[in-house]
Amino acid sequence: MVRWFHPSTLVKTGVKAFLSAVIGKQADRRLLDALTNPKQPLEQPYFDCTVDNENRPRDVLWMDYVSDLGDGWNATYAVATAVMNPDLALEDPEGVTHHTKGGEVLIFGGDEVYPTASVQEYYDRTVGPYEAALNHRRCRPYLFAVPGNHDWYDGLVSFVRLFCQGRTSEAWRTRQRRSYFAIKLPHGWWLLGTDMQLESDLDNAQVEFFKDVVSYMQDGERVILCNAEPDWAVSKIKAIAGRKALEGNLQFLEQLVLGKKVSIFLSGDLHHYMRHSDRDGRQKIVAGGGGAYLYPTHLPREKREAEGFELRQCFPPIQKSRRLTWHNLAFPVLNPWFGVFMGAFYLQLGWGLASDMNSTGASDKLSRVLHRALKGTGTLFLGGLTLVSAITFADARRGAPWRWLAGGFHGSAHLLTAGLLTRAAVTLVKQLGVGAPGSLRRDIASWLLLFSSGCLAAPFLVGLYLISSLNMFGCHANEAFSSLAIPDWKCFLRLRIDASGLTIYPVGIRRVPRAWKRGAPGGAPVWVPDPADTRATRPELIEKPIVIDPNRARPVRVGVGLRPLVSVP
Repeated sequence: MVRWFHPSTLVKTGVKAFLSAVIGKQADRRLLDALTNPKQPLEQPYFDCTVDNENRPRDVLWMDYVSDLGDGWNATYAVATAVMNPDLALEDPEGVTHHTKGGEVLIFGGDEVYPTASVQEYYDRTVGPYEAALNHRRCRPYLFAVPGNHDWYDGLVSFVRLFCQGRTSEAWRTRQRRSYFAIKLPHGWWLLGTDMQLESDLDNAQVEFFKDVVSYMQDGERVILCNAEPDWAVSKIKAIAGRKALEGNLQFLEQLVLGKKVSIFLSGDLHHYMRHSDRDGRQKIVAGGGGAYLYPTHLPREKREAEGFELRQCFPPIQKSRRLTWHNLAFPVLNPWFGVFMGAFYLQLGWGLASDMNSTGASDKLSRVLHRALKGTGTLFLGGLTLVSAITFADARRGAPWRWLAGGFHGSAHLLTAGLLTRAAVTLVKQLGVGAPGSLRRDIASWLLLFSSGCLAAPFLVGLYLISSLNMFGCHANEAFSSLAIPDWKCFLRLRIDASGLTIYPVGIRRVPRAWKRGAPGGAPVWVPDPADTRATRPELIEKPIVIDPNRARPVRVGVGLRPLVSVP
């Protein structure tokens, strides 16, 4: 799993995110793709799955939906082996076994790679696991991919190269030509995949594309709308500007298909399973458990509710999610390099605070010069930097007063701890009689002791801060669980469309295997779970299959006179 609190990961991801945000505003890859891949005369804007390869009408179609994958091997490969299994038997919570088929269509719902996009990362973290997991008793599915924010971190270059240029691999076949797509499904169903870029932005070319698609729809047909972010959840979490953009764009898309009955909203981004539904049977499902670190489900109530919809199920259960947060007590062990970084910072800060580390001997001139240089403005600068960093790190979703209060308390705790550790280190070295007073030997011993204690104390403080922030105030959900890098509680959706409607099978894996062995020759996956790993669990149904009756799910009007927030070329 990606270690998000590793200093190098923090720097690289931050730089990539900043550059992609700046460049994305000035050079939108979607506009370029629209110009280089214009619709040809008489060409349909959608991929037709209503007929098979021999042009015979399909009566039954199976699909798989996987989102937020390409992180750790164990998690991604565990999901991939289940997805690529041609005949997957799943037991529901009541003990009933349901037999499912591998999807002829595979949907990647966003964030196909972590931490940042590149061709090599895609092959190592996504393509490779799925190729190794392919069971050759089944045909390669058609793959359609929705880009998420991590796919945009290289300007969408690698995403387009792998998924939008007709490339095939041993695991799938691609057909989409842009970063958004439409699929016509049997029995009056459609699936639309959007691309909201990094700023929840719906570009004009995409608007025209979906308008064209809608013109092919017939009255009474239903739509499955796939978006990289769940507006019903993320809009409660994001900053105001991003929230308005996301809500406005998705509401506009819903208006485009009004009368075409959007029955199902699918999304990832949040790495768990959470389903809402309304009285008419419309579903809003977050299924972001394709391989990335687990995201908590015990969010504040307002973040778990969708307007007009009720929470029906989540995975993991809320109480289990709350208990998992306490694993942050092991933050120093789980994030050792972050501890090293913080230990070095404590050393710099404490060095300037140690009033009795003055050197008087001629042989200690270097120590004296460095100490005096750091003691004045340097100490004030580092102290101020600590407070500013803590305030900046504080969760912005509760507003400025919360950031100043929580961040100020967090930063002050680090300053106090650094001061106490400095005094303890100097006193202990003095009592042990290490070196002569003011000698370089004594200074070095104090520095080593301060650094070592800082490596443990600083990340432990961060862990306590994350536990209290999430479990008491509902803040820092992402940071509190990315620090844990939990590979378990994975999920994906298996969908079946037939004449009676659409059935959704929410598949969960409570604990992914940690040990693998070579698969049997003859077309089996390259690696299979090692029976010696007795704690690993089989795929199961998170809840009973969800049956969508197309005659029941009714559209809900989301407003009149809305306009899309578009980027005009």
